[in-house]
Amino acid sequence: MELKVIKVRMPKDANVIVGQTHFIKSVEDLYEAIVTAVPKAKFGVAFAEASGPCLVRHDGNDQELRDAAVESCREIGAGHTFVVFMREAYPINVLNRLKDVQEVCSIFCATANPLEVVVAEDDLGRGILGVIDGSSPKGVEGGRERADRVEFLRKIGYKR
Repeated sequence: MELKVIKVRMPKDANVIVGQTHFIKSVEDLYEAIVTAVPKAKFGVAFAEASGPCLVRHDGNDQELRDAAVESCREIGAGHTFVVFMREAYPINVLNRLKDVQEVCSIFCATANPLEVVVAEDDLGRGILGVIDGSSPKGVEGGRERADRVEFLRKIGYKR
């Protein structure tokens, strides 16, 4: 078995969600979950089949994000993986809807940070072991940092 680290190339100003699902209809179901949660979201979704023709299935309403999702899904190369890139919405707006999709097994991450996916590869194929999402902690929040966090959440409309 060989371990590999796959760097995810993030489109400018995009967020990414990486997860695992198990059925060909996942592409349509993920699409519907996103547009019903945030109708104006721009996104692309890709899903790597793990049997049959083993194609990367894809959909979305933004060609750049769709292409990026396909590219990332191919580079990760793990069956049953899905990748969603989105703009004009945050993962927090769609995560519960995606988790409610019957085929979704797990979500590995939802981020706008630099992202690497750790995969194991053997004769059967590849599987995701985990992700490296952003940087390691540099300290502990103090009073000023807490005030900045509270102010930021109110500024972007997530708290009153």
